[in-house]
Amino acid sequence: MLRLTAPYDGGTTVDDSTLACFALAIGNSRLHWLWEEQSQPPLVWHTPHLSREAIAHWLHHRCQSSALPDGALMVEGDRLLLRLQQPLWDGRPPLLHIASVVPTQTRLWQDLYSPVHCLSLADVPLSGLYPSLGLDRAIALWGLMAHRQAPALVIDAGTALTFTGADAQHRLVGGAIIPGLSLQLRSLSLQTAALPWLDARALQQPERWASSTEDAIYSGVLHTLLAGLKDFVQAWQQDYPTSAIALTGGDAPLLYRHLQQSIPTLAQTLDLMPSLLMMGLRSLTCESMKKRN
Repeated sequence: MLRLTAPYDGGTTVDDSTLACFALAIGNSRLHWLWEEQSQPPLVWHTPHLSREAIAHWLHHRCQSSALPDGALMVEGDRLLLRLQQPLWDGRPPLLHIASVVPTQTRLWQDLYSPVHCLSLADVPLSGLYPSLGLDRAIALWGLMAHRQAPALVIDAGTALTFTGADAQHRLVGGAIIPGLSLQLRSLSLQTAALPWLDARALQQPERWASSTEDAIYSGVLHTLLAGLKDFVQAWQQDYPTSAIALTGGDAPLLYRHLQQSIPTLAQTLDLMPSLLMMGLRSLTCESMKKRN
């Protein structure tokens, strides 16, 4: 087997002995990674957006964790950490499937890695998708439908909080977009002179009628967000009472915990699925590769 001793030269031949599925979802805040080898469970990890120099260095070391900047790797589980301490591949790099909503980051990976396939809305087997629909929203929706059922509603609590739904015929019904929890807290600090910036993950369930500025900010943002979430879910359930409904995204565990405390009956109707985007990406890439092979 060939060993990679220098940066990849841009060829397109994939080492047949690996046949690994390698995928990258580029979000507004982070990079989300998926790696799956034959007969092995998939691995998922996250990094912040990387500079051109950091990408080149990491790729030169075949994506070993030690080649990333300090603190850049976000993983859960010893098995994944142990695997990432080794080069991901031998010989030629595998095809990298990219699903991106950040064009500047996409171009960096296209410049520095080969072979690359950039996914588009045309790769998602749903009908009625409008051209400006976020690719991440479509893939997460497909992930829920592929692993649960249709109709389906995905609530993605990321930088933006989005609602995206499809009917039993795998046709997009539509959705909505509002600023996410962390973005709302940050915007109050950035757009005012006296209000502080708050880290949502460091805050506890606030009293609705707060007696400090910090608690008042968090109470206002959180309770109006939960009320809006409840309204959208109830409206969806009126039209699609048998629908699968999932809460995903970086702030999903935090919002779900608040829902359990504030609106437990609503929380019981939702599935907490933080890795739904990667489930959809895996369905579109790894599972399709297995069928071809």
